[in-house]
Amino acid sequence: MLKLTGLSKRYDTGDLALSDITLEVPAGQVMALIGPSGAGKSTLIRCVNRLVEPTAGSVMLDGQDITRVRGAKLRQARRQIGMIFQNHALVERLSVMENVLSGRLAYTGFWRSFLRKFPSSDVKQALNLLERVGLETMFDKRGDALSGGQKQRVGIARALVQNPKLLLVDEPTASLDPKTSRQIMRLICELCREQQLAAVINIHDVVLAQQFVDRVVGLRAGKLVFDGPPSGLNEKTLTDIYGEEDWSAAGTEQEESDEPVASTGELLKPIGQGSHP
Repeated sequence: MLKLTGLSKRYDTGDLALSDITLEVPAGQVMALIGPSGAGKSTLIRCVNRLVEPTAGSVMLDGQDITRVRGAKLRQARRQIGMIFQNHALVERLSVMENVLSGRLAYTGFWRSFLRKFPSSDVKQALNLLERVGLETMFDKRGDALSGGQKQRVGIARALVQNPKLLLVDEPTASLDPKTSRQIMRLICELCREQQLAAVINIHDVVLAQQFVDRVVGLRAGKLVFDGPPSGLNEKTLTDIYGEEDWSAAGTEQEESDEPVASTGELLKPIGQGSHP
């Protein structure tokens, strides 16, 4: 379980990026972070994995305060945190299999990883994950030969091969078409529930968040302004998070997809927590 208590971050410029954030994410729950640009979503994720040092507060993962560990203990703590990046962060000259196995580097000695001599158990696990994300026939393809959606699937498999307890996901659908975006969100949510992973997804697409996740947390100017089920996202709460806008009149243009796209007003109707259209 992830537990944030009084988490705050003030940068050297004096800007307050996060202000007294307190929340818990239990195992198996997928939580979306939404909010306008500059709300503190990326800062929160980076404070959790210590890429950014919090100014105050604590980050507890399964009872360990990650904000207090250093050196080798910090590296061990990061093993428990899988990260899926917006830009995929693949080594494009390496194969799909090699990119997935790079998720085991924290468990493998320097020379074995340098020579790409991974244990057979790691290779088997990587193959199983590639099958689960639908890329079992592409294990030997180079990273630069993949589509955006395929690269994101490799990133998912790479994060899961770490055997993490927590998954942090930064804008997983930002550069994907609507159909692929739905597939990627569905896959992430299904895998988290199957493996009982807590997950925090930083996402700008409110409609996707409402359709797939268990819980939504809204940030505005570094403060928590909404925490509840997707069905709680209505015109008032969206205004609290993003500011004044005619949400009922806003529409979503039909794009190439296998399913019709409803208007934003229709999608704001309660759909039930954790449902999967």
